[in-house]
Amino acid sequence: MIEEGDRILVGASGGKDSTALVEYLGSRLARRSGPRFSALALHVESGIGSPIRPELVALFAEWGVPLETLRVDVMGRLKPGRRMNCWWCSTQRRGELNEYAIANGYNKIALGHHLDDILETAIMNALSKGELSTMPPRLSYDKYPVTIIRPLALADIPMIERHADERGYVRMTCTCDFQDNSGRKDARRKLAALTDGKYEEKRKLFDALSRVNTRYLP
Repeated sequence: MIEEGDRILVGASGGKDSTALVEYLGSRLARRSGPRFSALALHVESGIGSPIRPELVALFAEWGVPLETLRVDVMGRLKPGRRMNCWWCSTQRRGELNEYAIANGYNKIALGHHLDDILETAIMNALSKGELSTMPPRLSYDKYPVTIIRPLALADIPMIERHADERGYVRMTCTCDFQDNSGRKDARRKLAALTDGKYEEKRKLFDALSRVNTRYLP
């Protein structure tokens, strides 16, 4: 995912996932071996949730990843008659990451999506759209000179939570009044029922997404 000369923009929400991602990239930056790259964390402040905590700012600096904050009026962009929701907020913040990356010469955007996110999305798309698709660990846009990478693709929620507890991360969680992510919560329950929460079974399901035997499919 990371190549020589990359300039990586990291989406930093302030949650445990993106914080673990910043720490991971910081540890890669500190090594003398491997591809040489640079990284900047960008926190898009929507005006709805809480600003990023000073403790996290200090951690990012300790890890050698500078942090910038971009303030966006997400509510002000909402069209008349439309209801605020998680999808709209995340879409606006993702758009800002793309625009910032392009304007400032970053060729990759690193996001904190993990193994559970990827499998939940696959379940949601299969059951709602009738198609087999999800968030790939690496995705190059057709229209933009930017590649999305998800370095936490093989880490599941329990793994990240254990690491966050060990490292003493300050956790930020969105507590706005507009949350409507019942579809993802339902997919998370189905994933837990399907795999019994076992990492090994999640990995097999993940591997199955790239081992498609079309001879035995409709």
